Amino acid sequence: MAGGVGSRFWPISQQSHPKQFLDILGTGKTLIQMTVARLKRLVPEEHIYILTNSKYSDLAKEQTGFPEERILKEPVMKNTAPCIAYAAHKISALNKNANLIVASSDHLILDEEGFVRTVNVALQHAGESGDIVALGIVPTRPDTGYGYIEAGISLRLKKSAPDSGIFKVGRFTEKPELAQAKKFLDAGNYFWNSGIFVWRCDTILKALDEFQPGLNLLFTSNKYNSSSEQEFVNRAFESCQSISIDYAVMEHAKNVAMVAADFGWSDLGTWGSLYTQLPKDKDSNAVTGKSVKLSDSAGNIVHVPHDKKVVIHGLNDFIVVEANGILMIVPREDEQKIRELSKYFGE
Repeated sequence: MAGGVGSRFWPISQQSHPKQFLDILGTGKTLIQMTVARLKRLVPEEHIYILTNSKYSDLAKEQTGFPEERILKEPVMKNTAPCIAYAAHKISALNKNANLIVASSDHLILDEEGFVRTVNVALQHAGESGDIVALGIVPTRPDTGYGYIEAGISLRLKKSAPDSGIFKVGRFTEKPELAQAKKFLDAGNYFWNSGIFVWRCDTILKALDEFQPGLNLLFTSNKYNSSSEQEFVNRAFESCQSISIDYAVMEHAKNVAMVAADFGWSDLGTWGSLYTQLPKDKDSNAVTGKSVKLSDSAGNIVHVPHDKKVVIHGLNDFIVVEANGILMIVPREDEQKIRELSKYFGE
C-alpha cells in the first residue's frame, strides 16, 4: 500500500511527492524501494503489487520498474479497506488459492531476517487455519501513536514448534491515552499493531462480505485483469465509503490471530518515530546533513540538505527541517501539530 500523503513528515513529504517515494533515512534507497526489496525475499517479484493513488503511479513505476499491470491505481483516497478489497478481488481472479501479505510502503524494518521468519510463520498459520493474521510488535515504550493488540491464548500450528509465538487476538485498541498505554506495557500481553496482515484470499473476501457487504459488493466483478478493470475500479472507489481495514474487519472478526514480532519495526509516521531510529551523538541529537554543527544543544532531530551549512546553539528537544524551500522549527513535544502547520503553505 503506497497511497498515503505522509503529511506528518512535512515539509520533506508533500502531496506531490510523499514520504514513501523519498530517501528519508539517507540510505540511497526510497522507502518503497526498501519495501519491495524486503518482500522479494518472500515472494517472486512478479507476485508483488503496488496500490497507490493514480497521481503517484508514475513515481511508483519509475522507482520500482514495475509494469503497469502490477501498479493498481486508486482514483481517490478511501483508506485501507477499499484498497485491500480491490487487491483481494483482483488477485483472487488470478488465483483464488493465493495467500496475501498486506504491507505498507513506508515502514522501517531493521532486522529483515527476523521479518522473513515472522511472515513465514504467519503465512503457514493463515494457510492452515484460515485465520486473519496480524503481526504484533513487541512494544518498547508506552507509545500513544500506535494501536494495540491484546494477545490471548497461545495457538499452535500442526507443523510448528510450541513456541511459535502465535496467539488468539483478544481485542484491538486504537491509539490510547498515555495512562492506558502504560497499563498495556505493564500487562505484558499487549503489542503494537504493525498494520501488516497475512491471510488467504478466500478468508479476507469472506470477512469483507460478512462485515462490509456493501463495500464488498462494489468491488465484486468479472472485469478484473481486463481492459475494463480501471473504469470499473474508478466507479467503485467513487461510490465506496472511506474506512480502514481495522474498523471494517479486524475489530469484528473472531478468527483473528497474532504473531508476536520483534524485528526493529517503526511505521515512520512522525519525525519523532524517525528520531528513535536514527543514530545519535553524545547529546542525543539525530542529524541528517553533512554540514551541521550543534553547540550546547541536546535531544534534537535535524534534517537538512547535505549542502546546507547549519549552526545551532542552545536548542533542546526540537525538530529542525529544511526541505522544498521551507524551514520548519517545532518543539518535539508539538509534533502532532505539524499536519496543521503544513496548511500555511497550501499542503
